[in-house]
Amino acid sequence: MKQIKSFSHKKILVLGLAKSGVTAAALLHKLGAFVTVNDKKPFSENPEAQGLLEQGIKVICGDHPIELLDEGFELIVKNPGIPYNNPMIAGAIEKGIPVITEVELAYAISEAPFIGITGTNGKTTTTTLVYEMLNEDHKHPLIAGNIGTVASGVAEEATAENTIVIELSSFQLMGIATFKPKIAILTNLYDAHLDYHGTKEEYIAAKANITKNQTELDYLIVNADQAETLEVARHSKASIIPFSTKKELTVGAYLSDGWIMFNHEKVMEIEKIALPGNHNLENILSAMASAKLSGVDNSAIQRVLRTFTGVRHRLQYVKEVDGRKFYNDSKATNILATINALAAFETPVILLAGGLDRGNEFDELLPYLKNVKAMITFGQTAPKMERIGKEAGIKLIKRVDNVDKAVPEAYRYSESGDVILLSPACASWDQYKTFEVRGDIFIEAVHKLK
Repeated sequence: MKQIKSFSHKKILVLGLAKSGVTAAALLHKLGAFVTVNDKKPFSENPEAQGLLEQGIKVICGDHPIELLDEGFELIVKNPGIPYNNPMIAGAIEKGIPVITEVELAYAISEAPFIGITGTNGKTTTTTLVYEMLNEDHKHPLIAGNIGTVASGVAEEATAENTIVIELSSFQLMGIATFKPKIAILTNLYDAHLDYHGTKEEYIAAKANITKNQTELDYLIVNADQAETLEVARHSKASIIPFSTKKELTVGAYLSDGWIMFNHEKVMEIEKIALPGNHNLENILSAMASAKLSGVDNSAIQRVLRTFTGVRHRLQYVKEVDGRKFYNDSKATNILATINALAAFETPVILLAGGLDRGNEFDELLPYLKNVKAMITFGQTAPKMERIGKEAGIKLIKRVDNVDKAVPEAYRYSESGDVILLSPACASWDQYKTFEVRGDIFIEAVHKLK
């Protein structure tokens, strides 16, 4: 990593722990900062805070005392999940104290360039595809960010020979000042996280931060099929590389006569791609564009696309039981993701859906339920799902307590040739800590069938 002096002898508050806060606090301490960590979890129940105290870092646990802001901090590094209307953050901004997220710290110390991926849907699949394509061509990529590996920890180990491929949420991107990826990907933009951002406009503005520091020497790969993403591109100073699944382009990545194309070059036949779902063609095109800009050979791209069948919890094929194929799409935490999942199958589907009620209805699902022969519902939104199922003419609708109980019920209603699909269209937080936990329970229940 770069041996920078910009944090040395500065009073810095790390607000909120989890993985990113622990890594950021330890790194800033190593860089010579006077670090204070503040976390809501009591110290006695907080092994992360205890470990930081052993390193000589000041730790305050149990609550977020607003008077902390009077201690002369020059910078706050906040957990991305803490909203900006939090009294501590709002108070810091009022006092003129800069507030960043850990991604900004990663960029400051990294010797490696970044490829940054953001958007509403498809981030994780696209990030993984970019990483696999670069890795297949021996480009020494490292993977980081919202996909599960703390960015500053990866940046600490990176050299100039590496490229950091990083998935970025709107929460993370709100807290950047100088972060500038060499290549940025904007997959798509839909309504999401409005409970955090307040409005769709604020959400889009946060996503647009991925390109705010780019210059004409950098690239923004952007969805050419959406007005919202094109509007972001219009305000970017980067070199724009569009991708489209709906029209042929004069430059960029697109589909033509059964091929995926880049700048008029045939890269691979679509029928040889292993990853299911038309929506995944967007992810494939944007990842392929990034790989081509990074000098990856077509043969390496082809090898990845022939074998890559998906990321865990993203339309993940689990197994076949008595002719029924089970798919785990627990990451489908919004309606569009479930629409995309349903569109991936032409065979009869048993849909497992439901979860956290954010106040919305699910009428947008109606046109896509034609192949759904049965629906198993759970969670807070079960009644809303059942209403839509009845309107769609689904005869078999059953409510259960949870995902674990949904699997045997779905199997009972199914027959050979059916797809049994967990695609909840809702967040998991009414019953499960994360969508990963929900997906793992689904997988375990499937394996219990045999």
